[in-house]
Amino acid sequence: MNEHFPALRPEAPAAPVYDPASLELYAPAPAAVELAAERGPVVWVPDAYGRMVPMPKHLAPPPMAVPEPRDLTPLPLLDPIAQRFVGAGIGGGALAAGVGWGVGEVINAAAGFTSGAAMWIALAFLAWRMPVRAINGGRNGSTVNIRKAVIKRSTFNG
Repeated sequence: MNEHFPALRPEAPAAPVYDPASLELYAPAPAAVELAAERGPVVWVPDAYGRMVPMPKHLAPPPMAVPEPRDLTPLPLLDPIAQRFVGAGIGGGALAAGVGWGVGEVINAAAGFTSGAAMWIALAFLAWRMPVRAINGGRNGSTVNIRKAVIKRSTFNG
């Protein structure tokens, strides 16, 4: 085997040569006879241009399904679920504002109690515990002290 020469290939069969004078090219092909009983049912379907064309029934596209009737009742202006969300948001905001206002009032009351009210309570407590003489300037006020002294002297004039 020589390395410089390629291997010989087997020859391909010869292609038919075109002969324009040959009448075989123009001879009609033998037609098969089709009987009406052998043919399946034929349906007419519209083609892409709107013309009706015959087509064997087994090749025709399936018939279009009848659509269900639509519900034509008017829908609400706002979605009910969206209305619930909006209501919950407004209610939650009002609750938070009310709680915040209430907590603020409690804190203000506590601050006012420690500064002003505690002073008045302390003064009232001291005034209640203070002796009555200190308030009335030494007089006894409404307290009445009754002293009963019995002195017996016996004298003899006789």
